[in-house]
Amino acid sequence: MPALFVDQLTVIDFAFFDIHRGIVGESWIVDLVLEGELDDQGMVFDFGDVKKRIKQAIDATVDHKFVVPANSKYVTTEHNDQGLKLTLSDTSGHRYYHQSPEQAVVLLDAEEVTMDDVIKVLNEACLEVVPANVAKINLKLSTEAITGNYYHYAHGLKKHLGDCQRIAHGHRSRIHIFDNGQRSQKLEAFWSEKWEDIYIGTEEDLVEPEVESSKDYYRFAYTSEQGYFSLEIPKARCHIMKNDSTVELIANHILKQLKVLEPNAKLEVKAFEGVNKGAIAHG
Repeated sequence: MPALFVDQLTVIDFAFFDIHRGIVGESWIVDLVLEGELDDQGMVFDFGDVKKRIKQAIDATVDHKFVVPANSKYVTTEHNDQGLKLTLSDTSGHRYYHQSPEQAVVLLDAEEVTMDDVIKVLNEACLEVVPANVAKINLKLSTEAITGNYYHYAHGLKKHLGDCQRIAHGHRSRIHIFDNGQRSQKLEAFWSEKWEDIYIGTEEDLVEPEVESSKDYYRFAYTSEQGYFSLEIPKARCHIMKNDSTVELIANHILKQLKVLEPNAKLEVKAFEGVNKGAIAHG
């Protein structure tokens, strides 16, 4: 049977809940193979339609969302007037409280978040947008092959007019730090360890925790175009920025933090936001 493939059709940037790691930012590359009969044009599916319809279906299903294993004993869900409330706990005894519109969350029919379970959800979405001659959809998810240091971060951008406003989405990101023109493995390793599985919160979004002690927990809350968002999370899992956590401001923030450690160095920070995109700060 004829087949069409598109490698790296898209990258889904999202966050997921892990019972050991907490809220984890992630970036998965999507490869696609479509099998089917040829249509009147001699095609399985027009490449232009693949990039438009299937990519849109994939992005609308998982991209910039919070993926939660709904069957886990560590997860409790409650629908309310503001959307969906999640009560989560990890194996270290930490708790997490997430409130958002329902479209910001994927409730996965599973006990943990795996690529195979996410592929099932994506396949269902893709089947709704392909023509009848397409008999089979094969999706492959993978992480970027990174030589060197990287970190996982989650965040929300309340001022963003798109899906970045969702309070728990994220990225798996490389970082390149140049010290006087040379890559510094020491500084890259330092920052990657500092931001391992981190949630980046904005200072102006801080409000008083509703459930846990303010000694140990932060709560971030805001209302944006899509609705009301709130996240109560252990302080140990957070890094606070005074400004919003756009990648441009993240690069500048990292630079300022490192200049405290290396005040006389000429530094350049190349901070990635997922795969093959990001921002640069010099100082």
